[in-house]
Amino acid sequence: MMDLLTQWALSSDAKRLAVTGGAFWLIACFAALMEWRRGRNRTPERLERVGWMPWTAIFIMCAMIGGGCLAMSLPVVLAKS
Repeated sequence: MMDLLTQWALSSDAKRLAVTGGAFWLIACFAALMEWRRGRNRTPERLERVGWMPWTAIFIMCAMIGGGCLAMSLPVVLAKS
């Protein structure tokens, strides 16, 4: 565990942005999946099983933040290749 924290602390800003952007995209994919699941449940009693969450707004915000982080880290990542 300590090695992982040390590697994270010593990594470049571009790597941190890329990992953070990827994490936000994973959250966005989860939100899209949950919105799809909610849309599939059309009956009112089954709609409450998913709960009330603004899945579309969560998807859009996480996708934009993740895309921005990945776009900012892209020049440095491509230059190292």
